[in-house]
Amino acid sequence: MSADQPGRGSARAQQPPSRERDDACPGVLRLHTAADGELARIRIVGGRLDAGQAEVLAMVAEAMGDGRLDLTSRGNVQLRGLGLSAGRELGRWLESCGLMPSRRHERVRNVVASPFAGLDGAGAGSLDDALVELDELLCNSEEAVSLSGRFLIALDDGRGDVASLDPDVCLLPAGGGQEEADEAVLSFGAEATVRLRRADGPRAALCAVEMFVAAARASRPAGAWRVRELPPRLTPDSDGLSAALAELGIVSTPVPPSQAALPSQAVPPFLTPPPGFLLHPDGGRSLHVLAPLGRLSVAQWRLLARSASAASSGGRLRITPWRGVVLPGVEDPRTAEELKQAGLVTEPGSPWHGVTACTGRPGCASSLADVRADAAAVLATYTAAPDPDGPAPAGRDAAPAPADKPDGSVPAGRDAAPRPVHAPAPVDVPGATALPVHWSGCARRCGHPAGSWVDVLAEESGGYRIAVRGSDDPPPAAPAALGAPAAPGAVETEELALHLAEARAPARVPARTTAPVGAPPTPHGHGAPEPIPAPQPVRTTSGTK
Repeated sequence: MSADQPGRGSARAQQPPSRERDDACPGVLRLHTAADGELARIRIVGGRLDAGQAEVLAMVAEAMGDGRLDLTSRGNVQLRGLGLSAGRELGRWLESCGLMPSRRHERVRNVVASPFAGLDGAGAGSLDDALVELDELLCNSEEAVSLSGRFLIALDDGRGDVASLDPDVCLLPAGGGQEEADEAVLSFGAEATVRLRRADGPRAALCAVEMFVAAARASRPAGAWRVRELPPRLTPDSDGLSAALAELGIVSTPVPPSQAALPSQAVPPFLTPPPGFLLHPDGGRSLHVLAPLGRLSVAQWRLLARSASAASSGGRLRITPWRGVVLPGVEDPRTAEELKQAGLVTEPGSPWHGVTACTGRPGCASSLADVRADAAAVLATYTAAPDPDGPAPAGRDAAPAPADKPDGSVPAGRDAAPRPVHAPAPVDVPGATALPVHWSGCARRCGHPAGSWVDVLAEESGGYRIAVRGSDDPPPAAPAALGAPAAPGAVETEELALHLAEARAPARVPARTTAPVGAPPTPHGHGAPEPIPAPQPVRTTSGTK
């Protein structure tokens, strides 16, 4: 359900695909049929919600779904195991708590925002007001109803975290000096960039959205779901965007393509803050919690909501596009310990940081393996990277912190958690600097990260193929019809762990630099890191085929 996301200027961007039908992205009122029941995707604008809304999500997941909540790569929430007619009742519950303000727009509210904005002092301040304004504008736009469910809008606080996710429309502070504190930059696709007043940002973003809808209509019968899929004759440029804004009374300055280097593009997703406490400039703290592989039980989710309710922020939560949750104002180490004991990740250096997976078996009929169980088994062989400010690490005979499965349960078919492999030193994972890893059960690679990442792809033979991929890679082949699953492979988890440790090595991460928008761009090193030579299948894991 998730397409590859090549970066700007990639080969795929130059060959627009045919989009003669509506996209198949699920929502609340339009469910997706999976092997484990119906699936609903709930848009959480900017990832922001309160504890009361979180409790509603817990209630519907427990009463209508499989009792779990999945966090997506856009900071949304998915519910699985729903009944065929669950959408209508689910919609009523979400309307009652403000999570679905418009039925007609529920699939198009794809807005990500810097999850640490206004907390750690690293960006240009809070984005909350801009998010509220943009969401209201979207929900009142008749044109936005026609937007594809794959179109992405990003509000970045200047650190470049969500702007690195290849959004179609991106709004971020101009930066570069005090005189520019009230200025912003709006990027619309790869060719259109303008400078404008920050106060005009949400209205300008909506203007770009409506321009895209008109261009997508004009591109029919081929159609387009993303800006990069528009034919060249309809691709927006800076002058055209500035002219459209002028018709709305918004003053802007076109930025020439040679000067439109976004500083945000220089921050790869795997350099986002690791789990743990974030320090505030005023001495306060917030807690960043990772959900292993992005999946939480209802009990874990409710514990996060209760922790937020007890914080000084008054019960706010922020879902990140990296399968985590930020709890603003949570400062008590006892809260972090309670969440850790519940199976969540609250400390830096965890092997879970930067590791994601698709649904895999048994939830997805296209998957060749139970990739989540296999990923958990491999992660159990790792030892967390030591905290330089903490106590000396325990010996390798200590059991790893992560549970056998992300929700703390034991995988079906196993009597107990796998015996940890005492891996050699190179397997230690420096989670904050290593390349991200994504486990995929088929060639669609649903939910994979943007930028450069380690691809762990299940094969019909029963093993996995490992390679480093980047944003300029060609698109994967369409998934072929799958026959009967092959026999389980040999248990060679440690071998796979060693291959992954090599592929994730920080030395393979290209150097990245920043440049203010409107200044001559600095090289960004968007190419993929040097791939590991000729990736070979590795026979692995314990019968998840």
